[in-house]
Amino acid sequence: MQCDIKFDFMKRKHHCRRCGRCFCDKCSSKKVALERMCFVDPVRHCADCSLVSQKEADFFDKQLKVLIAGGTFSVTPGESEKSEVMTCRLTSHHLFLLLDGETRFEVPVSRISSMQILTDAASPGESSRPSGIVLHYKQMAHTDTQQLRMDVTEDKKGPAWLAAMYKAAKMMKSSGDP
Repeated sequence: MQCDIKFDFMKRKHHCRRCGRCFCDKCSSKKVALERMCFVDPVRHCADCSLVSQKEADFFDKQLKVLIAGGTFSVTPGESEKSEVMTCRLTSHHLFLLLDGETRFEVPVSRISSMQILTDAASPGESSRPSGIVLHYKQMAHTDTQQLRMDVTEDKKGPAWLAAMYKAAKMMKSSGDP
């Protein structure tokens, strides 16, 4: 039990659909959709979980669409000097980053160990803009960490895609997901 109230026939226990802990009606009165657990209609949350779920809902509404739509990047694998223009997008089931150009490959999202957003040097008084990303990940059958550098091309979707990717990583880190 997480609520200090004494439960009886009149004071019922309610559980938070996110964390599963028990609360009184007042302490679990927030209702938010919980899409990652397949609750598309608003469901009961405790106060702490409702804040996290609201951030996730905002992410699903805005940023996920940008990641699935994709952006065009100049992609350089590993320490290679050769780059290729590719479209990068999140697959519809959210498990892979699909890179599609002359060659085509997938990076499992769950296997990304780190990412670094690259920025342009801004003039004094201007904020820096995202110009690329460096991903470190492990392929399924390999133990070595692979590196992938993606630089924004003239495509206007690239910076928005990078910003959405950064927000996704930040959200996953704050929610404690691996």
